[in-house]
Amino acid sequence: MNKTLTSHGGDIYTEGLLKGKELIDYSSNINLLGVPSSFYEGIKEATNLINYYPDIQYRSTKEAIIKYHKISIDNDNIILGNGAAEVLDLAISTLKSICIIAPSFSEYEISAKKYGLEIKYSYLNGDMTYNYEDILDKLKVCDGIIIANPNNPNGSNIDKEKFKFILNYCEKNGKRIIIDEAFVEFSGDKAKSFIDEVNNYKSLIIVRAITKYFALPGIRLGWAISSDKKILSKLRGKQLPWNINTFAALSLRYLLEDSEYIEKSLKVNINEKEFLIQELRKLNVINRVFDSNSNFVLCKLENSTDNELFEFALSKGILIRKCGNYRGLDSSFIRLAVKSRENNEILLDMLKCFENIRRD
Repeated sequence: MNKTLTSHGGDIYTEGLLKGKELIDYSSNINLLGVPSSFYEGIKEATNLINYYPDIQYRSTKEAIIKYHKISIDNDNIILGNGAAEVLDLAISTLKSICIIAPSFSEYEISAKKYGLEIKYSYLNGDMTYNYEDILDKLKVCDGIIIANPNNPNGSNIDKEKFKFILNYCEKNGKRIIIDEAFVEFSGDKAKSFIDEVNNYKSLIIVRAITKYFALPGIRLGWAISSDKKILSKLRGKQLPWNINTFAALSLRYLLEDSEYIEKSLKVNINEKEFLIQELRKLNVINRVFDSNSNFVLCKLENSTDNELFEFALSKGILIRKCGNYRGLDSSFIRLAVKSRENNEILLDMLKCFENIRRD
């Protein structure tokens, strides 16, 4: 159980592209609808401006973010990063000790160790929900916490009512709360986000990105929002100027205003997730499928290891996410992204084939 994740999903290069093979990538949790057409409209505008430096304050980009979130803040309440990973890394760098959830996104731990932070781990419950009492205990000896909403690799949201006393405790005791909401749009309910709490808690930093919901991992753009302008100014001081390129900065406005894509994405992803979970639960090779509020599903295998299934799936042109190197999980766990119905049926056929081979 004492394991640290040292790799990511979405590595189609090692086993796929660099070997001249095309793979169905179930290891990468990207919106199944793919890149929205509105992105290309932003790119067209950007091509007319690439002979200029970007606005060093990124004013129109930040105004688009404020409009999208519908909250009362100004530009100084936002910091932009080269993906959410940069912003998360900067936020972690300001602490001396931190509580990290296990299992969770590997970059939290990587950043914390890079800056020499003392780490306390709060492990999820057996049903993959947060242990709020344990989180509070860990925070009593830490400067802050980083927590995902929903969490990766299992897709559970933070229970806002149960988390309230943690928010209040941190606010009263000068603790920092960093909430990674990279997947929150997939949860289907804006009330699940903590964006509306930003002005109520100075201790709160919310991090978002366009990577997952807008299917743009290659366009690195993330942002953090906080009512604590002092801490954001400190983070900004650690960045290089013009850290966001013109293509990312200008396309964001088109993306966040694309209500048709945003609404369709939610409907399609929820429908396919429900189908996938329902069908996975019929398979004997799967011991348990955990409920998810995101576009991926965590599964526990029955009498098989993640590597055995990984190798078999790869032979069938499918890349899955092994979870044995997540802290808090073992080699009986895998994570599957939600894809199109056609691809999901290919995945299910592969799992049935694997099941038959194991039975024989």
